[in-house]
Amino acid sequence: MVKLQRSTIIGAPLSEVWALLRDFNGHDRWHPIVTSSAIEDDLDADRIGAVRNFRLADGGRIREQLLALSDADSSFSYCILEAPAPLRHYVAHVRLRAVTDDQTCLWEWSASFDPPPAERERLKRFVAEEVIVAGFRAVRAHFAGAPAKAPAKVEAPVSASAGLEATAVILTRHGGPEVLVAQKVRVADPGPGEARIRQTAVGVNFIDVYCRRGSFDLVTPPGILGMEAAGIVESVGPGVSNVKPGDRVGYACAPPGAYTSVRTMRTDLLVSLPSSFSDEAAASTLLKGITAGFLLHEVYAVKRGDVVLVHAAAGGVGQFLCRWAKALGALVIGSTSSEAKAEEARRNGCDHVIVAGQEPLATAVMRLTGGRGADVVYDAVGKDTFEASIQCLAPRGHLVSFGQASGDVGVYSIDKLASRSVTLSRPNYGHYTDTPAKLKGQTDRLFAALQAGILVAARPKLYSLADAATAHADLEGRKTTGALVLIP
Repeated sequence: MVKLQRSTIIGAPLSEVWALLRDFNGHDRWHPIVTSSAIEDDLDADRIGAVRNFRLADGGRIREQLLALSDADSSFSYCILEAPAPLRHYVAHVRLRAVTDDQTCLWEWSASFDPPPAERERLKRFVAEEVIVAGFRAVRAHFAGAPAKAPAKVEAPVSASAGLEATAVILTRHGGPEVLVAQKVRVADPGPGEARIRQTAVGVNFIDVYCRRGSFDLVTPPGILGMEAAGIVESVGPGVSNVKPGDRVGYACAPPGAYTSVRTMRTDLLVSLPSSFSDEAAASTLLKGITAGFLLHEVYAVKRGDVVLVHAAAGGVGQFLCRWAKALGALVIGSTSSEAKAEEARRNGCDHVIVAGQEPLATAVMRLTGGRGADVVYDAVGKDTFEASIQCLAPRGHLVSFGQASGDVGVYSIDKLASRSVTLSRPNYGHYTDTPAKLKGQTDRLFAALQAGILVAARPKLYSLADAATAHADLEGRKTTGALVLIP
């Protein structure tokens, strides 16, 4: 069990601070991560048992229930009923106390919860910094008559000997899209085995969103997101022979750091781009195409006659999965969130498309397969589709859970998998691309599929590099199909 307690002094009378905090439906007026709030069932906001349902700045929703409220003690307690993150058994307590003659108050805020071991440190940091400390800061600003402070300007972690100025998008802290801030940075001259690249196109992928939220511990603020880009080699360091200045190159691998106009990195991670492959196509295709490749050929080897279900079939990876699976001889069923996206999925090889809300997913899959079910389900959505994905599988079927766009699936009993002898995979992109040999194998397979016309690099939606936050918001809000690319 994690137990956190923080306190702060608010430069305002206790009565005024309590009037603000007492409103259990008022977080959206002052807390930076809450955008809207509503009390369910039309109950009064101060009624014990009332449930508030609010939307977060990153698009997620949280439902919290009021457990206790005391005007005498200026305190209240609440618990989380439902949240995107696995904050199990979450209970929090807020109390105000006067500490000076003019009633300036001390605000104490404590919370306890039981996180999964792998998420313990991330969730501790999130609750302490993004919930409690951010709330303190916002309320202090409220009573000072100023808006909550924007993220502090920070410098990117680059070498002290950096020799070239660039524009980069900095992850100032973990949180919603608003934590991405464009700043000037200095980029180091290339050392042995390195090249400096003037980037012309940068890919935006859901792994960047997970890093921004703090779900994946790959980027520590202040840092730079992004694992995919294309550009021109500007200069090389000692001992480099595989690339030279003027070469067009791309990459799609760790370490993150692609959201910048200029980048210095190891040359053994770079891929020479075919002349027929534009920079924008490379930045929108490499990571997604490599992902589709190892999901279809290594995590589960799709074969002729297989029934394949692809969630988010109109998305960047989804389109490649559908086209490639169809070329391998599979019956492809796509799942989308709208009719418009369903048309896009059909154009990319789906034999059938299921639109969310029209029919229960498992019912539709069983109908379309004559009761057989899917041999493999590729699920990048996560929480909202995980249970339904399992229900869609044929006996001895394979669920490949490779993303969590709707949130972490949380705790799940593997005993439920026995009803169909289900196999479950949760592949990590880095384990398929973490050496030059592995990366070359992945890109060779991808380029062959593109050359053969199995895959098509569709034109991506373009944003300026400085508008990375908007691109993230659109991606999370499911406002796009296909790929998103930032132009420095």
